[in-house]
Amino acid sequence: MIRLGVAGAMGRMGTAILRLASAQKKVFDVRLAMESERHTAVGRNVNSANPELASYNSMIVKSAPHAEWGEIDVLIDFTAPEATLEHAKLCAKHGAAMVIGTTGLKKEQIGSIRAAAKRVPIVMASNMSVGANLVFALAAEAARVLSDEYDIEIVEAHHRHKKDAPSGTAKTLAESIAGAKGWDLESCAVYGRLGISGERPVRQIGIHAVRAGEIIGEHTAYFSGPGETIEIKHHAASRDAFAQGALVAAQFAAKRNKNRKGKGLFNMQDVLGMTGKR
Repeated sequence: MIRLGVAGAMGRMGTAILRLASAQKKVFDVRLAMESERHTAVGRNVNSANPELASYNSMIVKSAPHAEWGEIDVLIDFTAPEATLEHAKLCAKHGAAMVIGTTGLKKEQIGSIRAAAKRVPIVMASNMSVGANLVFALAAEAARVLSDEYDIEIVEAHHRHKKDAPSGTAKTLAESIAGAKGWDLESCAVYGRLGISGERPVRQIGIHAVRAGEIIGEHTAYFSGPGETIEIKHHAASRDAFAQGALVAAQFAAKRNKNRKGKGLFNMQDVLGMTGKR
């Protein structure tokens, strides 16, 4: 039985994770539902704060300073960069594994995550779904096969509430393609275009963000060359795909933490057996 904590528990992803975890009681024992100190749910029962979580009728929403960190084996975190960094330090201090779905982390912040991963296993991924991680692999394979005559563009779309752009998934998709091509992404990436941008050069990856309505998540990689265009697309119809992937990642992290030899930073392709450890 995995003792589970969820940070950002009242958010859209947190709600989906808690709902799915409650249906897997033979695997997960949810011990912690956590929110930021100023969140209105802190101090209230989970089910009263969020009617979608009716099965949680005796659990109080807590903030990080009042959480019982020794009571969890793994924390799933879909919050914000600053909160995620603080939670990573606390997980490392108390020996809890971690699954991070937070996006928008800067290089130096990722460095702090790597430091925490020297003490406990951490799975960090821009997208937890099986399908999206398959798309990363397919796009990389297409990039290896197709010549530089094929222009590469990435378009992603999300709901109007998303705060970062482009999405972490779009960045990972671009990194997968650039890596397969042997290109430096910082040099070849173009984020949107405006005005007279001139003729499109070769060895460029265009990345474009759409923010509208309640779109859960769509990502398309276009490879357009002489007489044809190949599209590799992932469409998320429900947050359950991400939530279930996060729970699979939690099992992976908890198992590695149990044997005390599994510390390190991992991604979803490691979880799914598609790559080795980073």
